[in-house]
Amino acid sequence: MLEKVVIANRGEIALRILRACRELGIKTVAVHSTADEDLMHVRLADESVCIGPASAQASYLNIPAIISAAEITDAVGIHPGYGFLAENADFAEQVEQSGFTFIGPRADTIRLMGDKVSAISAMKKAGVPCVPGSDGPLGNNEKDNIAMAKRIGYPVIIKAAGGGGGRGMRVVRKESELVKAIELTKAEAGSAFNNDMVYMEKFLENPRHIEIQVLADSHGNAIYLGERDCSMQRRHQKVVEEAPAPGISEQMRRHIGERCVQACKEIGYRGAGTFEFLYEKGEFYFIEMNTRVQVEHPVTELITGVDIIKEQLRIASNQPLSFKQEDIKLNGHSIECRINAEDPDTFIPSPGVIQRYHAPGGPGIRIDSHIYATYKVPPYYDSMIGKLITHGETREVAIARMQMALEEIVIDGIKTNIPLQKRILADANFHKGGTNIHYLEQHMFGEKE
Repeated sequence: MLEKVVIANRGEIALRILRACRELGIKTVAVHSTADEDLMHVRLADESVCIGPASAQASYLNIPAIISAAEITDAVGIHPGYGFLAENADFAEQVEQSGFTFIGPRADTIRLMGDKVSAISAMKKAGVPCVPGSDGPLGNNEKDNIAMAKRIGYPVIIKAAGGGGGRGMRVVRKESELVKAIELTKAEAGSAFNNDMVYMEKFLENPRHIEIQVLADSHGNAIYLGERDCSMQRRHQKVVEEAPAPGISEQMRRHIGERCVQACKEIGYRGAGTFEFLYEKGEFYFIEMNTRVQVEHPVTELITGVDIIKEQLRIASNQPLSFKQEDIKLNGHSIECRINAEDPDTFIPSPGVIQRYHAPGGPGIRIDSHIYATYKVPPYYDSMIGKLITHGETREVAIARMQMALEEIVIDGIKTNIPLQKRILADANFHKGGTNIHYLEQHMFGEKE
């Protein structure tokens, strides 16, 4: 087992990693910016190192500073969490070249799956279903691109190969808009991702967002941990997640899960990962793979009993998986609400001092959060301040427990999106299950594409 790990992140995921390390007897090093010296995991870690000023670019994205922190504290591994450098292949490579263990996939795997074009190609080879599309980057021949769009069928979507998080996408509904859309997306991709490669896919009108959680070790073993439904989104950002996905049968789950496992084996995947799919009319279509732990991993943990962070640490220690596929049984239902420090109507971030905080409790309630009374939410980072998760023997029980938890939780001094979460949990169509990725924007906010 790794003896000492640098936690190269902040907030709730840093605290989550610290707790997993403690359970496994691993010593921890918290790295932090000057704005984050009062974070809970910094207080609890065995050691802490300030790696720069408040700006993420000068601290949490500062690769030399993070590696130096590992060197001066005699750490042996670095856990990137999610966001920041978690899917940065250069970071993973530099960590390994510096003599430390990167707690995640190999750099070449991150590169393969980080480029959407190469990822889709690899998935097709592995038998994972993909959205009909260009099967590669678009060239500069306008006639060829117009013919391709006609063959795929409108509407199509132009995507940046290096994009992510909802950025670098443009929907095209008619031929007269295509050439301009390709030009604009290429320009934006070059500016935002330093890679102007774009590709074309069929745009699915009313899909759900369903993802498969996988774990793979260095000994050729891989398993899937069921699926999550992350369709409740606003501007491509997830708001509510749940597991298992409503309406997905065991046969469907096994069919797609086995293909994801096979893909892991073919690309030599190592660690925790998530295959993301659009799901429409009974069919799964691969869109991307996240080569890291997901924000929404707790819902999978609660229905499977698998501690995903501890498995990451064991895999990085070159141990085989603790579970075989036949050990994985889904138990009940789990829902997660992301709690953000933001105005629930305008979504403008709301940094400031938390004057009063009360965490909800009771059967089936879990909260992953780094906040406490008097904690000052800084304005420099993502607005998420916690995740409220419930578990119940049925989906109805999990919803009821979430509604109670949202009533119980108290966060005073700043605005939060808790009123929005209450609206979602009270929505009749959410209760039915199976809403598509546009539902929150179009039906609850009346926003247009």
